[in-house]
Amino acid sequence: MDLADLRTDYAAGTDAVRETDDPMELFGTWLEQAAAAGVREPNAMALGTIDPDGGPAVRMVLLRQIREGDLVFYTNLESPKALALRRDPRCALTFWWAELERQVRITGRAAVLPRDDAAAYFATRPRGHQIGAWASPQSRPMAERRELETRIAEAEARFEDQDVPLPPNWGGFAVTAITMEFWQGRPSRLHDRILFEREGSRWLGVRLAP
Repeated sequence: MDLADLRTDYAAGTDAVRETDDPMELFGTWLEQAAAAGVREPNAMALGTIDPDGGPAVRMVLLRQIREGDLVFYTNLESPKALALRRDPRCALTFWWAELERQVRITGRAAVLPRDDAAAYFATRPRGHQIGAWASPQSRPMAERRELETRIAEAEARFEDQDVPLPPNWGGFAVTAITMEFWQGRPSRLHDRILFEREGSRWLGVRLAP
């Protein structure tokens, strides 16, 4: 069965067809090409979770790492998305790169990263981001902007002249993909869609109608 490689060389305007055993490798190529094409925030992804009442919730987050085939992002562990994933690890991710007419849809399960891994990444963040992680009670009501500014000033004073440690309520999630669908725009809306589904250690691919 022919499976579209979908790794379109946007500079040359050509594409190839091959079978792939690892759609995550293909995803990495697409991500690199989106960055090379000048896509703003090519690592931005819509994260869908399941609320306590069973309803859907979605928001934009940033993919920070691909580790051992998992997609990693970081967040306040007391945020609604983190609490939702701890209750129900099923989730969905969508990447959209308009400049290349490409979309990748992923479903999978999320797991909290070990604290040491989160600390290692946190140490690489700009200091302002680190201070913000301590200061912001993410998603909780605030009376006014000044309250946040006061919390930031307090955090800056607390960690003056020292490294900012990992907050106790900050960490990361690794999403293990179960399905990955690659969408490449084509003329007349006759798009290419290839769906990969994980079966044990293997990935099985099928072409979908546009």
